[in-house]
Amino acid sequence: MLRRLASEPRIAVDTESNSLYAYRERVCLLQVSIPGADFLVDPLASLELSEMRSIFANPSIEKVLHASEYDVICLRRDFGFQLANLFDTMWAARILGWPRVGLADILRERFGATLDKRWQRYNWGKRPLPADALSYARLDTHYLLRLRDMQMKELEKLDRFEEAQEVFSDLARSEAAPRDEADAGNSFWRVKGAYDLEPAGRAVLRELYLYREGEARRLDRPPFKVIGDRTLVALAESRPTRLEHLRQAPGMTEAQIERHGHRVLHAVARGKQARPPQAPPRGWLDPAVADRYERLREWRKGVAASRGVDTDVVIGNAALMTLARRNPHDLTALEGIDGLGPWRRRTYGEAILEVLRT
Repeated sequence: MLRRLASEPRIAVDTESNSLYAYRERVCLLQVSIPGADFLVDPLASLELSEMRSIFANPSIEKVLHASEYDVICLRRDFGFQLANLFDTMWAARILGWPRVGLADILRERFGATLDKRWQRYNWGKRPLPADALSYARLDTHYLLRLRDMQMKELEKLDRFEEAQEVFSDLARSEAAPRDEADAGNSFWRVKGAYDLEPAGRAVLRELYLYREGEARRLDRPPFKVIGDRTLVALAESRPTRLEHLRQAPGMTEAQIERHGHRVLHAVARGKQARPPQAPPRGWLDPAVADRYERLREWRKGVAASRGVDTDVVIGNAALMTLARRNPHDLTALEGIDGLGPWRRRTYGEAILEVLRT
């Protein structure tokens, strides 16, 4: 396989992970297709995957993926792969203004192929993998090279390939946000409803969150499969003192009470004794920045409508907010803004500056 991949001008790539079944997800299957062959590589077997690193980093071999950001992050995290020369068929479809950009829709409409949705949430960490699961995984890359060629012709015809290349280059640099184990005590603020609790409830929520993280790590399960966020917030609000009180919390099952009940009550008791945590700032915006941001959004909305694409195809929200905060006054000041590469600066730069001037 390595010999064949090294001699190809482009390869199609996809991954399958176990994010719904493990505390720390990992890539459990790697699919690679070339004309005439589909390969399924098992990262859970004793294979030296580092030998693939040079293929992924080789700029003369184009890597074709669909919705690549997550795959790029996973491949970098688990194997240290750096993807040079990327082509993303989902983003190509978005730039071209295709009405449906999901892989299942595209395969059905363009190739008459059907992806079995039963396998979308499958535990890819199981072994052995059923034959039907392997067939599903193979289809994820089997048509990508033909799809890429189809899209390439359209991109060149509409003079959109340079725009696409700029997006692909950004995607190839995707990285996961660092996970700070030392700051786990503040991660509970990401739970929906945390800011709505009174101070005493926030202290309890923090202890419940830490308990759930520890259990999820010990059991190697996603935290939401231990106790859901909605249940944590409800417990932080009611602050129960007895096992029978736990039954009143939404989503708290009898099995969970039997498994976690006493330790949940201990976590609630610790939270009651703890000092309420100070809420981090929620991103207050200067009114002038907010006004510039809204004006840029309106401009972007008009451009997207005229092109028949989603608004973030024009410019992403993060880049728009950076523009609103910095309020640049000339084209040179637009340089160095993430998500605003040479093509976007050349195409939209003057219009952006005009919006900011007014």
